[in-house]
Amino acid sequence: MQADDKRRGFDMPKNKRYAMVIDARKCVGCMSCMATCKMENAVPFESFRAWVDMEERGAFPNVRRAFLPRQCNHCENAPCISACPTGASYRSDEGVVLVDGNKCIGCGYCAIACPYSARFMNSQKRIADKCNYCAERSNPDEDPACVRSCMGKARMFGDLNDPDSPVHAACTLEPVQVLNPEFGTKPQVFYIGADMSE
Repeated sequence: MQADDKRRGFDMPKNKRYAMVIDARKCVGCMSCMATCKMENAVPFESFRAWVDMEERGAFPNVRRAFLPRQCNHCENAPCISACPTGASYRSDEGVVLVDGNKCIGCGYCAIACPYSARFMNSQKRIADKCNYCAERSNPDEDPACVRSCMGKARMFGDLNDPDSPVHAACTLEPVQVLNPEFGTKPQVFYIGADMSE
């Protein structure tokens, strides 16, 4: 284990620890992540598992558009899990926050508890829904749909505990940040070069 890894909080256990890194410098705002996520996961028209926040920054004539891809942060201290009365919201052994559709009663407590507004009530299935890193894909080693479709290669997915993983390399070599660290949720979606100022 490298000293950098220890400083960043990577314990490097033998089991996998899935995470995503989003390099906001490479996001061009094409929205392909949103479209492919909807198609891959049959997300209802009015809802999103992945989306891109857009904001105009600066003052004329120096104006630019900033893009911030968003989704569930698969938090280590996920408020949605503790808010769920049935145990339908849980964390897998690989650190992925999931919803068990057989246990979900559609109460919506988890959606209210999520400080990132990353959950929604699926109007077709009548249960809570969110990003699950495309857990249903036939090949577990295949990247989620949003990563495969990203034309700017802004999204990376992999095992933080694998030194050969692109997310491990990115988190080791780049200054990464998370959304709203003051929430204490320990998000597992990391950003590079994101302009998170208000």
